[in-house]
Amino acid sequence: MALLTLADARLAFGHVPLLDGAALALETGERVALIGRNGAGKSSLLKILAGLEKPDDGILQLQTGLRRVYVAQEPLFDSGSTVFDAVSEGVAEAKLLRERFERHDPADDMDAVQTRLEAVDGWTWESRVDQALQRLNLDPAARVEDLSGGTKKRVALARALVAAPDLLLLDEPTNPLDIDAIEWLQDLLLQWRGALVFVSHDRAFIDAVATRIVELDRGLLRSYPGSFKTYENTKARELEDEALANARAEKLLAQEEVWVRKGVEARRTRSVGRVQRLVKLREQRAARRDTLGQVRLELDAGLPPGKIVAELKNVGMHFGEKELISGFTATILRGDKVGLIGPNGTGKTTLLKLILGELQPTSGSVRQGTRLQVAYFDQMRAGLDLDATLADTISPGSEWIEVGTSRKHVMSYLNDFLFSPERAHSPVRTLSGGERNRVLLARLFALPANVLVLDEPTNDLDIDTLELLEELLQSYAGTVFLVSHDRRFLDNVVTSTIAWEGDPAFGGRPGLWREYEGGYEDWKVQRARGKVAAAAPAPAPLAKPAAKPAAAKPKLSYKEQRELDGLPARIEALEAEQKTLHEQLASPTLYVEEASRVGELHARAEAIEAELMAALERWELLGSR
Repeated sequence: MALLTLADARLAFGHVPLLDGAALALETGERVALIGRNGAGKSSLLKILAGLEKPDDGILQLQTGLRRVYVAQEPLFDSGSTVFDAVSEGVAEAKLLRERFERHDPADDMDAVQTRLEAVDGWTWESRVDQALQRLNLDPAARVEDLSGGTKKRVALARALVAAPDLLLLDEPTNPLDIDAIEWLQDLLLQWRGALVFVSHDRAFIDAVATRIVELDRGLLRSYPGSFKTYENTKARELEDEALANARAEKLLAQEEVWVRKGVEARRTRSVGRVQRLVKLREQRAARRDTLGQVRLELDAGLPPGKIVAELKNVGMHFGEKELISGFTATILRGDKVGLIGPNGTGKTTLLKLILGELQPTSGSVRQGTRLQVAYFDQMRAGLDLDATLADTISPGSEWIEVGTSRKHVMSYLNDFLFSPERAHSPVRTLSGGERNRVLLARLFALPANVLVLDEPTNDLDIDTLELLEELLQSYAGTVFLVSHDRRFLDNVVTSTIAWEGDPAFGGRPGLWREYEGGYEDWKVQRARGKVAAAAPAPAPLAKPAAKPAAAKPKLSYKEQRELDGLPARIEALEAEQKTLHEQLASPTLYVEEASRVGELHARAEAIEAELMAALERWELLGSR
């Protein structure tokens, strides 16, 4: 029997139904990723499954005694509570039952209390809470209100896990987490024995965790077993078939409309059945919900800047006793797509401000390029006036927008970002998180800029918009600085990565940042090598050999002399090839047009490094003789 069955569910806010006959069955141990467009109703559906909201119509059947726990995008906690108190809310029933048992109230049925206490494992609730706190690396005495968004999400997960539910429901669990925390959560959920339903747009996270993908599309739920790639292929075929069927239906309807509008002679011979079919075709066309259009993204690259965007030499940055950046050197060139990776609080935003000249370093020097036009995507959406309308937010005081060489009406421009004309005069506060991010993108892309700073642009964006944004940034002629925890997005966009490596477990030191070619996966491989090297024991010092009387150096043989004469040319050729390879690896087009060659070029670059070192050492040895 299924843990949970939803049948013919209907839910509407306004004129467009979010659920229109949706159906879902969930089996024991399944891990289901719920995906769909922004505003499609995913969070509302999750709340219905959690029992927090009810559909307008339909049936939700649950297995007897099913325990469900829901973790919201922004979990709420009691004011002033400690982490231990907040997590203990997950075992509230066990706490209450044990208190009743220990009170021995004559009014209570003690046998029933004891039976229920044992059923919920109430005797050991403190140890369960302690284990969860240790597992999630949480300080039990810390005040919840003082914690970061990512740590609050950990507290909410701990509260859910100690409740030991049969069904765990998570709404955008990765949003406030950094990459290390996301990978930690992946491992945690892979070990989870109960059923899981989660809403996410993080494709790497979905691939790692989900056993089935369920898409909420125009009010209906469609199921796709397997990986995200399998879903994409199947979905593409379904959309092609749907478009073909709709085209046939449109053609038939047009033919019938022409026929019924013919002159008197045609009307004398028309059949009642054919007229009824026309009426039915009209009804089907009116009831059909077509696929939503795609966001149309267009970006004005502004004036071309100089070749160098920023040059940093031995840069350091301190805030009091805290060292965020230490001895960092890098050169950012025009057209670079740079990803910044690091846990929350390590100084990614500070490093960005140093690169762009908004902060002055404590030590070292930073030189900015010329003609820089910088546009920012704000992670916290602080730049949005919640009471302003969408039209005023995009183009205050004007009905027209200049994008590159084209001029668009604000209504048409908003429609490119899937906002209907009816919503153009709605206040920003009525939008969902994903829709607010689309408004920020719309405003950002209306500005001429040759440097884009994107701070967590992927949060709340649906997968279709993410993929279109990837394509836009890949073809963008300007420079991009990208702070993101979406690993797939980083791999698909950036050409180099600046990563925080101050973790002592990886041989790091406070404020250490390094630059790497490639995206997240390239950096991850390098970091793993660094960890192995840091963990390896230092080689034992060699015993000093006894001093020998100096001997005359032997002369070079004819063959060795020829080898010495040829080494400078060989070293010069290797250095030239190495330079060419580095230029190819630094080119943004390589990762877009010839991604299959990246591994081969990296391997050759490493081989050249080894050959070059060997040649230099040989040259030094022969030259000393």
